[in-house]
Amino acid sequence: MSRGERKRAEQADRLAEERAHKARGTRKRPGLVDDAADGLGANKAAPKKAPSRPKELYVPPRGWYGAGGGRVGYMDPPTMWRATTVQACGMWPFAAGSGSPMTGVPLGQHLFTGATVCGDPLSWFTRARYISNPSLFMLGMPGLGKSTLVNRMLIGLAATGVVPLVLGDLKPDYADTVRALGGQVISIGRGRGGINVLDPGAMGAAAAKIGGEAGEVLKAEAHGRVLNMVAALITIVRGRPMDDHEQSVLSAVLHHLRERTPAGRTTLLPDVLRVLTEGPPRVRAVTLDRGDDTRYRDAVDPLHRSLLGILDGPLGDTFASETSTRIDPDAPAVCIDISGIGEADTQLTAAAMLAAWSDGLGTVAASHALADAGLAPRRWFFTVLDELWRPLRAASGIVDRIDALTRLNRSLGLGDAKITHTLKDAEALGTDADRAKARGFVERAGMVVCAGLPRTEMEDLGKVVGLSRREIELVSSWSSPPGWGVNGENEEPPGRGRFLIKVGGRPGIPIKVAITDAERHLHNTNTRWTPNEEGVEQAAGRAAAEVARASREGPHGFGDASGVEAPAGRWTA
Repeated sequence: MSRGERKRAEQADRLAEERAHKARGTRKRPGLVDDAADGLGANKAAPKKAPSRPKELYVPPRGWYGAGGGRVGYMDPPTMWRATTVQACGMWPFAAGSGSPMTGVPLGQHLFTGATVCGDPLSWFTRARYISNPSLFMLGMPGLGKSTLVNRMLIGLAATGVVPLVLGDLKPDYADTVRALGGQVISIGRGRGGINVLDPGAMGAAAAKIGGEAGEVLKAEAHGRVLNMVAALITIVRGRPMDDHEQSVLSAVLHHLRERTPAGRTTLLPDVLRVLTEGPPRVRAVTLDRGDDTRYRDAVDPLHRSLLGILDGPLGDTFASETSTRIDPDAPAVCIDISGIGEADTQLTAAAMLAAWSDGLGTVAASHALADAGLAPRRWFFTVLDELWRPLRAASGIVDRIDALTRLNRSLGLGDAKITHTLKDAEALGTDADRAKARGFVERAGMVVCAGLPRTEMEDLGKVVGLSRREIELVSSWSSPPGWGVNGENEEPPGRGRFLIKVGGRPGIPIKVAITDAERHLHNTNTRWTPNEEGVEQAAGRAAAEVARASREGPHGFGDASGVEAPAGRWTA
């Protein structure tokens, strides 16, 4: 309650108190007898009346004003809780409710009312109809719990039959959760495993199983995905997009390989180089060489050099051989772990993430094609694209590839969560077109979730999402650093576990997430900063043994200081 409202309420209490006194015929302090009761000021000629009884003591609802009056200030409203009729049957019917959404995965409590808040992109799209696109975009500074909140969504959605797909786990943040759900974890990196970007994967297997016209449609879609993925690798190596005629040449090469490769064998990137060297008629036709070998070489040599850069460069070990482990279409959850790739290896990280996204979304398309043909049950999927800033900065034009991979999620029965730190990740891109497309990820998102962000970035986000001044101030306060710990105590940042959920023009929903012990065990993004108790004990044991040995041998290495003689024949003092 504001100060003005409190003052008006106090004035209303005073007026009510004075009216009550006047109604009793006295202006004196309540609790005293009337003047006429003891004959003071009475007409002497008038007959004496019998003593009247003291008037009833009047006590204002919150006590009298003044010292000793017992005046009580206004109290904050009590915390409101939600419960079902089974949990709180003796309190039914409930006296009040709240406006917090209750559809979806339980996320946490409303920061102001304490009511439970539930939500996730799929439930709000399919059941509640709150959003028109089953996607989530999350922004926030590091260490405030973004991955923890998404992990909770993964667990809750998996319990409803949705299949979580973590396509490119960088730390890893989600591998342990996927293992606990009984899912599949695939490791990608040098010496760990690779992805053959020419392998149609689950889409190729589904096309062969479906057959007919529907199978041919799925093969064509698989061809397009392979083409986009190879073009993305070339874009990363070059640092710029491919030319249009080069994409035509590459498409012709892939068609040629698909027609000439025996069943049961997949093509590899070295096969593409071989076809470019041979120059079959189908490939030459799109180069407009007109029978001139020099014109053909001029047209395909830049593409040839870029493919050689992939095979002989930093990407070759990961993308030049067969896929080490294919995604299991029947797995309850899938995580592609790329945490083995070094932080400084930007090109390989971006390429691995794009390859993982292409392979995972191809698996989704294959699953729906089989369901449409009546050969498999219908399944929904929820993909996580974490650390989005890393592939965005890999090369100009990568944003087009991400946009092509993720734009049609609504028609694919697919929800997604894109996670990054700030909108400045989009502003750091090289061209205005790329920056506009990256901002489109936020504009098209059904849900936008904000953790702690500085005020300037919240104001920039408000131009895209539509934030009130109060919401900007609230989220900005969560970006403050933790206080100085006293006596070595661990001080958490004030914004850890606090999020603001925005949906369209609706008022934001501030929530507080408190993780359980099971979640804390599964999800720890600072595992390498956890003290190694066993290692410390082993080091302490080695140090104690060294001290004991030194004390036995003495200061010169031959006996201790208690007078033990040195071995004969060595030296004498």
